[in-house]
Order: sequence, then structure tokens, then C-alpha cells
Amino acid sequence: MALTTRTDRRPSMASTFWQSTVGKKIVMGVTGLIMIGYLVVHMVANAKIFFGPEEFNAYGHWLRVMGAPVLHHEWGLWGARVILLTSVILHGVSAYQLSRRDIKARPEKYVHSKPRMSYATRTMRWGGVILGLFIVWHVLDLTTGTVHSGGFQEGHPYQNVVDTFSTWYGNVIYIVAMLAMGMHVRHGFWSAAQTLGAGNRTRDRAFKALANGLAIVLTVGFISVPVGVMTGVVS
Repeated sequence: MALTTRTDRRPSMASTFWQSTVGKKIVMGVTGLIMIGYLVVHMVANAKIFFGPEEFNAYGHWLRVMGAPVLHHEWGLWGARVILLTSVILHGVSAYQLSRRDIKARPEKYVHSKPRMSYATRTMRWGGVILGLFIVWHVLDLTTGTVHSGGFQEGHPYQNVVDTFSTWYGNVIYIVAMLAMGMHVRHGFWSAAQTLGAGNRTRDRAFKALANGLAIVLTVGFISVPVGVMTGVVS
């Protein structure tokens, strides 16, 4: 006679946290702040292009030897890439699943033929899609050189950037993506502050002002590079 035993396994704390709506919002908030931190550093580093090819190429070289001699060649760079990619995936998955839950939680019938979606929700949703597509294009253009317009030169990021922004479509893709990024940051930073408990009635105005300022600085900072190439300041 075979004996069967039944063991009720309780879900782990990590699983319970991830499955909860609050948990997904926290994941979105934390990963969003990680990506904003990356954007700030990336924007500042991009400004080196205005100091000439030697300094910009030297920065590109430093990225590959970052952490040396403790870390092997490109280990630091790949570590940063893994953290950033993980953040992007978790952020996107959380956003999608929360969106699906929101749709399921709505009543089946509406007074209007189509449900009304807030401006912020539309901005975040389509902005996220645009940024996701842009990340793929950006990597294929300036990291692997797969879709690069000119002759991609490994170890010469300055010339590669100039080549990209010497084409009308390179400028259009980049500028549209940066405008979407600015709007995404504007709403996302304030939302992250609320989710993580940093906001309240007295601090909401300050956080909104900070979100607006951060979005403007990042947008202008990133767009200044293709504008610099277009105007001949960077050549």
C-alpha cells in the first residue's frame, strides 16, 4: 500500500512580496530610481564630448578598465550592464503586470464606449514602449555597431557618436526618445517618491518641482549632444 504525504509549502517572503501589488510598485520605484541615477551619470559623461575626441574616447576606455586592477577587463562594465538590464526588465514586467491588474479590476461595462485613461498613464505607458525600443536601437547602434550608419570603429566612441548624429533619422530617433524619457522621468520620479513613502502633503510640491527640474535637465543635457553635432560644435 503506497503512502502519500501532503506537504503544504508556504510561499516564500520574496514570492509573496513580488505577487503583491504593493511589492510590484516598490520594485518599480526602486528600479526606476536606479535607472534615473544611471541617466544622471550618463548625461554628465556625455558632456565630455564637448571637450574633444581625446577626452571622450578616454572615458570610453575607462569604462572598460573600470575597477582595475581588482577587476578583470570589462568586468566592472558588465557588472553595471547586468544591474541596469535587470532593473529595466523588472521595471517593465512590473509595469505590465500592474497594468493588467488594473484592467481586470475595472468594471466590465462603462458609461462610455471606451475607458478613459489619464494623461499620466498614457504618457508612462507609451513612453515606456518608446524607451524600450530606443534602448535596443541604441545598443545596436553605438555598442555593437550592428545598425550603425557609418563605419563603426571599436574604441572610437567619439567618431561613432558623430556618425550617428550626422544622419537625420539618428537625430529624430534620439530626440524623440529623449523627450519621452523626460516625460517618463517627470511622472516616474514623483510616483516613486510616493510609493517609497517619501512624499506627504507638505513635501509633494517640492518633489513635483524636483521631478520637473530633473526631467528638464536630463532632456536638455541629452539632446545637447545631437544638437552639438548638427550645429558643428561637435565634429
